Amino acid sequence: MSVSPQLKALGDFFRVRRSELSPGDVPANVVGTSTRRRVAGLRREEVAQLAAVSADYYTRVEQGRIAPSDQVFATLCRTFALSAEQRAYAEELLNHARGYVMTVPGRYVMTVPGREAAHDRLQLLLDQLTDLPAIVLGPRMDVLAWNPPAAALITDFARLPAADRNYVSLTFTVPEVRELYEDWASVARSCVGILRREAAQNPDDPELAALVGRLSIADDDFRRWWAEHRVADQDFGAKVLHHPTAGRMRLNWDSFTYAGASRQQLILWSADAGTPDAEALATLVPQPAQSAR
Repeated sequence: MSVSPQLKALGDFFRVRRSELSPGDVPANVVGTSTRRRVAGLRREEVAQLAAVSADYYTRVEQGRIAPSDQVFATLCRTFALSAEQRAYAEELLNHARGYVMTVPGRYVMTVPGREAAHDRLQLLLDQLTDLPAIVLGPRMDVLAWNPPAAALITDFARLPAADRNYVSLTFTVPEVRELYEDWASVARSCVGILRREAAQNPDDPELAALVGRLSIADDDFRRWWAEHRVADQDFGAKVLHHPTAGRMRLNWDSFTYAGASRQQLILWSADAGTPDAEALATLVPQPAQSAR
């Protein structure tokens, strides 16, 4: 079995960080009282205990044979006391291995085999949209790319495995996304209807069939609504969102299709100018620091 070069590099990185830790940096019940140690730093078994995983699991992580889960990765970062720069480096390696790359800050491109990347023109527009949340959706409503405001509004897509970044799946299976919409049922049924329409256009798409199968098992509402055979085709509208930090907002959304990539859409959220909704949305967008005069 071939080993991902990114996972191999991540394992090597963790191994070096492990060698730099002193037994005195961790609780005594983890390292014991023996002063004779054949390796510099901590043993693999000790790191595994700190991360609450088996020694075999951590060994495979360090050997580059598996990707650590988000929870284990976060625990390892704390265990090794990684700096912000070190953690960013480790996250980039893990993200590459999971199937996506960040080409510039805030620009993410899907690289999962069998899935297309965001079209260059749509990606260029996305990169220039710094004040409004925007994502690029592909077939099956796969999230192909997004900007930082969209991550702040909906969810941190970068924390998800590439194969799980699907707007319909997120709407049904991720609690924080489900709770975001005031009228979740309307949003979710529209998602099902859009998938239904796509199923008619691409009846032999194996990924679409797999997505429908997974969601039918995972959610009773999806299974019931899918069986109704209702279709939807929406290009614009408005939704009321309850954001955990920005509060309640009524946001407009618009869909734009580029002629050179008819199966991809740029989805843009906005608020009417001068409204409390616009002020709330602005709190999700980092503001440039103003120089003192």
